[in-house]
This record gives sequence, C-alpha cells and structure tokens, in this order.
Amino acid sequence: MQKRLTKQDALDLIRNADLKELGRMASQRKKELHPKGITTFVVDRNINYTNICWVDCKFCAFYRHEKDEDAYVLTFDEIDAKIDELLEIGGTQILFQGGVHPKLKIEWYEDLVEHIHTKYPQITIHGFSSIEIDFIAKVSRISVEEVLRRLKAKGLASIPGAGAEILSDRVRDIIAPRKIDSDVWVDIHRKAHKLGIKSTATMMYGTVESDEDIVEHFDMIRSLQDETGGFRAFIMWSFQSQNTELAKLIPDLPKPSSNRYLRLLAVARLYLDNVRNLQSSWVTQGPYIGQMALKFGANDLGSTMMEENVVRSAGAGFRMAKEEMIRLIRDIGETPAIRDTAYNTLEVY
Repeated sequence: MQKRLTKQDALDLIRNADLKELGRMASQRKKELHPKGITTFVVDRNINYTNICWVDCKFCAFYRHEKDEDAYVLTFDEIDAKIDELLEIGGTQILFQGGVHPKLKIEWYEDLVEHIHTKYPQITIHGFSSIEIDFIAKVSRISVEEVLRRLKAKGLASIPGAGAEILSDRVRDIIAPRKIDSDVWVDIHRKAHKLGIKSTATMMYGTVESDEDIVEHFDMIRSLQDETGGFRAFIMWSFQSQNTELAKLIPDLPKPSSNRYLRLLAVARLYLDNVRNLQSSWVTQGPYIGQMALKFGANDLGSTMMEENVVRSAGAGFRMAKEEMIRLIRDIGETPAIRDTAYNTLEVY
C-alpha cells in the first residue's frame, strides 16, 4: 500500500511541485481507482426552492431577505414543472437546495420531499446542505438526527456538501460569520452517514484562506471518510466574486487562476486517497479547464446542470449540453458514461 500523504507533504506539493508532474501523479492515482478509463456525468437539475436566507454570506449573490421584491418560495406546482422538464431530457436526479429560510419548519420539508418522492419515484432527491439541516432542527426544536431520519423516511436519498466553503473557523468568521462552525458541518455529515445517508464533500477556495487552511480542509474530509466511508465524491471550485459583498469589502482579492485550480485538484486527488470520485468544476472553470481537470485527477464531469442559479448570480455563466460533455471526454481518450447519484454507470457511450 502507498504511504499516505501527510499534511506537510500536501503543503509542499501545493507550493513547490511542478504542475505537469502533479498532473502525472494525480492521473496515476486516478487510474488506480478507475482502471477502465470511464469518465462519468449525471443528467440533473438544480432546484433552488427558495432564495430567502437569513445567513447573509458575504460571498453569495443569490440570497434575498423575506421582504425583498424578488424573494420567492417555489410552489409544489412550480417544482413539478421543473421536474417534468428534467424527465423530458432523461434526467435522474434533482439537487435540491435553498437559502436558509427563517420560518420553514420540518413539516414543510417533509411534505415537499414526500410529494416529490411519491409523484416522481424515478427521481433521486440529493438535497439540503448541512446548514439547512442545522437550521431546520433549530427552528423546529428537534435534533439534527431527527431531521435527517424524518427526511430520509420521506424519500431523501443523499445530501450535498454545500456550506463547507473552507473548513476553517478563522475563514468562516470573515466570509460567513453566521454559518455553522467547521466541526458542526463535519458532525452533521457524520450523523447522516451513520443513518445510511451518503453525501458529497465540497470546498470553495479563493477568498481569504491560506494553503494551511486548504490542507486542513482536505484532512477533515479524509478523517471523516476514514471513520464513516459516507462521502461519495469531492467537489472543489473557486470563489466567484461578481455581485458579492465580499468583492466590495476586499476589492483587491486576486481571481484564482486555472493553474491554482488544477494544482489544488491534483493535490486533493493524492490526499483524499479514500474518496473514490473527484468532480471537475467546469461550471466555474469553463469547458476547457473542466476537460483539463480530467488530466489532473478528476474522473467525473459533474452535472449537465439544466438549471443553476447560485454561482450564476456571482458571474459564472458556463453551460454544457450532454453532447459536449461526451465530446470533451472522448477528446482525451476516455470513455463517457452517464451515472446516477450513487455513481453507478447507467449508459456508456
């Protein structure tokens, strides 16, 4: 068995490794995990059921307050219409997230999940970030475990890793002071995993974090995965600054480069030796760097993303159809395949 990277090893690679050599090392590790050379993606839709949020993250351009003119909570009929459109293009999953609504309690969420699961049993509900779950528990005066148990009973299949940003309380206190602490984020995923609810892990870099913070983030993900095995994938993207309060507060914040993205992705592939799947963030990086990411450890192109509102609000406007994903994967000599939420291959091209 290969010797595990230490935190110092990872730090050295981020700061000093030759980019091409990093790509070679990450590709080798990817090949060990995915020897058939299949690169996957999922046909899904993001549904942001509300944009009302009291957390006011400084890096977010999507949220609104309850009394804002363009604040909304989608009706079940509006959600159904979006799912009907997804089914027409062969979609299998909805990524279901909202703002952290100050008034919606567990019963509303139970009704919503049950409605979708009953009407569309063929659709997997991948929804509700740890911060939403934490607040549903608080506003409903029940435990996080009870929220998770009740939503699972109604049809929730898995939870996304949103809200992790950087798992450093120093960073979180600057960019999202009302958000849950790092250890709370980790513990909600731990609780979900122990109830048999799988999840994904994420990272948003490019604000005020240090290299050490990034490595610590990787380590917290790897440690929980050692404990529970509940993370299906790791997804990383760079901060999108347009229209955000953080960009106004720190106007000289450097825009993260493609080099930085590929470097961190490769180190993630090497450090997260127990997380099988690594997603390419073409939504924030664009199709070309999204494709390059497949040479730096990523084995999944993520989602065709029929609808995405959060990063688009912050200026990332890339779109990609299924046909383009297939072409980009074939172009580097790999085999494209559609997968489901659990990373089972559904169709190989």
